Amino acid sequence: MANRDEAFAPLEKYIENSPDSTLTPEVKKKLTETVKEAKETLRTPLDTDNWIYRCVVGFLGLSILAALFFTFFIFIKSPDPTNLKIPDIFLAIGSAAVGALAGLLAPSPGRGTNQ
Repeated sequence: MANRDEAFAPLEKYIENSPDSTLTPEVKKKLTETVKEAKETLRTPLDTDNWIYRCVVGFLGLSILAALFFTFFIFIKSPDPTNLKIPDIFLAIGSAAVGALAGLLAPSPGRGTNQ
C-alpha cells in the first residue's frame, strides 16, 4: 500500500500545484478524487489472480518430485548401492524447491494470513 501511495504522490502534487489555468479548483478536486478512487481500486495480479500461486506451487511440487524420482532412479540403476554418488544438482533443486514452497505457503507476517 505504501508503494501505491508513493507511486501516485507525484501525480497528486502535480494536480495540486499545476500552473495550467484551465484547472479550476473544481476540476482539481475532481481529478484528486479520481486519483484516490484509482488508488483504492488498483490491485496487483498477485492480489487478484489465484492461478499464479497454483501454477507456481504446481511447478515447485513437480520439481521436488522430479528430483526425488531421478535420485531414486540413479539408486536403482547403480551397480553398487553402498557406494552411491548422487549428483549435487538433484539435492540443490529439491532443497530450493522445498524452501520456495515453504515460503509461499507460510503465512505472511505483514498480512496476517495468506488467501
